[in-house]
Amino acid sequence: MAFESLSDKLQEAFDKLKDKGVIEEKDIDDAMREVKLALLEADVNFKVVKEFVAEVKEKCLGAEVMKSLTPAQQIIKIVNAELIDLMGGTGSKLTYSPSGFTTIMMVGLQGTGKTTTCGKLANYLKQVGKKPMLAACDVYRPAAIDQLEVVGKSVNTPVFTERESKDPVRIALDARAEAERLGLNVLIIDTAGRLQIDEALMEELANIKKAVKPHEILLIVDALTGQDAVNVATGFNDKLGVDGIIMTKMDGDSRGGAALSAKKVTGKPIKFMGTSEKMDGLEPFHPERMASRILGMGDLLTLIERAEQAYDDEQAAELERKIRKNQFTLEDFLEQMGQIHNMGGLSKIIEMLPGIGGQKVSDEEVEKGEREFKQMEAIIHSMTVEERRNPGILDASRRKRIAAGSGQTVNKVNQLIKKYDEAKKLMKQFSDPKKMRRNPMFRNLFD
Repeated sequence: MAFESLSDKLQEAFDKLKDKGVIEEKDIDDAMREVKLALLEADVNFKVVKEFVAEVKEKCLGAEVMKSLTPAQQIIKIVNAELIDLMGGTGSKLTYSPSGFTTIMMVGLQGTGKTTTCGKLANYLKQVGKKPMLAACDVYRPAAIDQLEVVGKSVNTPVFTERESKDPVRIALDARAEAERLGLNVLIIDTAGRLQIDEALMEELANIKKAVKPHEILLIVDALTGQDAVNVATGFNDKLGVDGIIMTKMDGDSRGGAALSAKKVTGKPIKFMGTSEKMDGLEPFHPERMASRILGMGDLLTLIERAEQAYDDEQAAELERKIRKNQFTLEDFLEQMGQIHNMGGLSKIIEMLPGIGGQKVSDEEVEKGEREFKQMEAIIHSMTVEERRNPGILDASRRKRIAAGSGQTVNKVNQLIKKYDEAKKLMKQFSDPKKMRRNPMFRNLFD
C-alpha cells in the first residue's frame, strides 16, 4: 500500500494528542518532531519537510486550535489541508485539444514502466469516451515495438508502427495522420528512454515535441526510486518541459516520499498513479483523497467510483429486482465476490475505508479474508446449477459431496450457507426502508 509506513507513524503521533484535553506548545513541538521524522523516513525531500513542518506548526499555534475543545482534531485538520496543498491542491486533469484531436507524448527513463503505462492510459481514455491510438516511436530498445503491440492488443487499441524506419519524428507524424484518417481522437506516443538523462535523448524528444506539438507531455517516473524520481522529474522538466507526471508502482512503495515531493520541487502536478500491474491499474491522482488515506480517514469517493466501474446499471437493476423478490441465489452471491475482486480485492477496499474505531486491519487479517473468499468460491463451484439456484435442497449428503469436491470441510460448507443467508437477509433490509429503521445497525441514519 502506498504511504503505509508514513500513515502508521502519523496516526501514532496524533493518537498521543487525542488523550490530552488541553494542548500546549510543547505537545505541538513533540508532535511536529514525530511528523518530521515520519516524513524524512518516507523519503520526502528535506527542504519540503522543513517548510511543511514549519507551516503546520505556525497554524497549530493559532488561538483557534489552542482553545478548541478537540485540539487533536483541529491539528489533524491542519495537517490534512497542508498535505493536500503539498501534493498540488486539487486534482490536475488531462488537457484535450479544442479542435477534437489530442496528442499525448509519453517520456521517461528505461525501466519506469513507460510502455505499459501507455497501454494503461489508452485503457483509461477509452473508459472516458475517447478513441486512442498508440504510436511506437522507440526505435532503439530491442522488442520495444513488439511490447507495445502486445500492450495495445490487451486493451483493444490500434498500434501504429513503421518497423523499417529509424526516424521517430517521421513515425510520430505518420501516426497522427493515420489516427486522424481512422477517425480516432487521441494519439499516445511511446518514446525512447535511456538509463539516464543525456543530450542525445533530450534532442530526440525535443525534435518530436517540435514536430507534433503535443497537448500533453507526461513524464513517467518510478515511485520506488524515491527522491531519484524527483531528481529525474526536475531534469526532464528543465530540459524538455513537461505538463504532468505519472507515478508508477505506487502499490509497491509503502513510503510515498516521491509523490509528496514531486509537485513542490518540480512545480508539475502528478496526474496519474499506477496502482497495479493490470491494464486497469491506473488512477487519476487526487491530492485530497490521498491526504485522507495517509491520515487514516479512507477514500470513499474512489471506492464508490470503483464500485460503479465494476457494476453497470443493468446489473445493479437486476440485482435489486432479485433482492426485492427474494430470488438472491448462491450464483448471485458468487458474482458479488467476483465484483470485489474487480475492485482490487479486499486489501484495496480496506485501504479506502475509514478506520473503524481507529483500528488498523493487519495484513494477516486481509490474507485470511482473501483465503476465505477463495474457499467459498471453490465450494460454490463444486455445486450443481440446481443447488446454487435453490440452496434449500442442500441436505447433509449433498453438503458432504460438495465439501469433498471442493477440498474443504463440511463445516466450511455450513459456514458458507450461513454467510449466504445472512447476506440475503441484510440485502433484503437494504431494499426495505421500514426494516432498516428497525435494525440497530442503520437506525442512526434515520434519526
